[in-house]
Amino acid sequence: MEKTDVLIVGAGIAGMVCAYECLQRGLRVRMVDRHPREKIGGLARWAFGGMALVDTPLQHRMRIQDSPEIAWRDWQSFAEFPADASAAAAWGRYYVEHSRARVYDYLIEKGLRFLPAVNWVERGRYGEGNSVPRYHVLWGTGQKLVETFASLIAPYEAQGQLSLEFETKCETLLRDGQRITGCRIINETTQASRDVFAEQVVVATGGINGNLQRVREHWKAAPEDLLNGSHPFADGHLHQVVAECGGQVTYLQHMWNYAAGIPHPKPHFRGHGLSLIPPKSALWLDHTGRRIGPEPLVTGFDTHDLCERIAELEQPYTWQVLNWRIAAKELAISGSEHNPSIRDGRTFRFLKEILMGNHALVRQLQAESDHFLVADNLEALADKMNRLNGNDLLDAQVLKRSVGEYDANVARGGSLWNDDQIRRIQHARAWRSDKLRTCAPAPILNEKHGPLIAMKLRLITRKSLGGIQTDLNSRVLDLRGQPIEGLFAIGEAAGFGGGGASGKRSLEGTFLSGCILTAQTAAEAINS
Repeated sequence: MEKTDVLIVGAGIAGMVCAYECLQRGLRVRMVDRHPREKIGGLARWAFGGMALVDTPLQHRMRIQDSPEIAWRDWQSFAEFPADASAAAAWGRYYVEHSRARVYDYLIEKGLRFLPAVNWVERGRYGEGNSVPRYHVLWGTGQKLVETFASLIAPYEAQGQLSLEFETKCETLLRDGQRITGCRIINETTQASRDVFAEQVVVATGGINGNLQRVREHWKAAPEDLLNGSHPFADGHLHQVVAECGGQVTYLQHMWNYAAGIPHPKPHFRGHGLSLIPPKSALWLDHTGRRIGPEPLVTGFDTHDLCERIAELEQPYTWQVLNWRIAAKELAISGSEHNPSIRDGRTFRFLKEILMGNHALVRQLQAESDHFLVADNLEALADKMNRLNGNDLLDAQVLKRSVGEYDANVARGGSLWNDDQIRRIQHARAWRSDKLRTCAPAPILNEKHGPLIAMKLRLITRKSLGGIQTDLNSRVLDLRGQPIEGLFAIGEAAGFGGGGASGKRSLEGTFLSGCILTAQTAAEAINS
């Protein structure tokens, strides 16, 4: 009989942190993961590394007055918790009270550090959301985070206290009466299966958003044309297994998807998409070239609202039209893959990109992506847009009118500006960290700022906000709200705590940090 103290299903960042904390306490740990060894860390390896943290030294240095009380008020304004979400709400409260000590300080102690600027994201459309900046970015991105914990657990594997099995799937959970006693695992290369027993089993397999069929089942407004910004291994299989064992799975209709996806030029799997951080200064247009309104779409305020509004459009895609100046200063791609300066710790190059613009990224997109179109004038741009679609849905005259009306408003001067997008741009530029990455309002049609650019954008899946319901010890709860003996869930599998700690919408950056917090509490409960 194969037996261990702790069996962790999933070697993402939640699984790695839980393993490290259990190993430090002298427990024997076995981890199984579907990825090959070189991809240990899962989606965290590809993450940008942003974390919403409360009342940190970086905030103090920038004179940001924050506290758990302020953060909890902001959290609830975005979460809109229903009355029966006590487990999820408890985890939201736990997050804001402990993110400073148990995430920020914890990672600093491990030798990690954050960029010196705190960014202000998800400000809300009407004052809800983050009332102060609290988005901290890891220097080294998610890749550095994964590499750090991989190095921390490596000595335990060498001495035999830790066992790692890759390209291996947990098919089902094993039970003895009401207690979970292990897993039936399958080697995905040989298809050989066997049973592994453990005193405690921890589910750390991520969410459901890599399975587009499941996404559409729970997001009724989702268009048929969706990009996959997660991974096919995040398929919700263990959610179903846990439910069959009597566990609660809640709020899978709550997701954190993004509005600005393009097909990955070098896809890692079918339907793989890249999530752009779209420029605030670009015009966001529908399939005809008409500006989406009456309230313009502007990123950085309410991502959930952007996705819902775009899902209601006649066509399942949108356009952003901008110029090279805007793209170089404001455009970014989420994740470690396309942020090499931060990922690799290249300080000089990073500062140059901030001050001079990231022209290398713009040129890369121009060279690699057919969804990134460049032209010298609007007529040529409209022609390229229609050729990409293989139709004539984009009306060149409508496009000219949309851009012309916006440019005429900008040209009147600040005292006569009357446009919600300009007001939001000005609001963003008032915070010094965002001013560095946001252009002052200027006409899009400007020879000095050209050429012109159009990006065809689609909705892209990302994170599951709902998941397996847990208590504050990360123990899986049954339909009566009682812990299932021997079973824990952490990270995205648990909806980042409680089966949906963020509620309906995230304050952004609550994911990597939510993985760390839930992993820590699970390890502590296992050892108690």
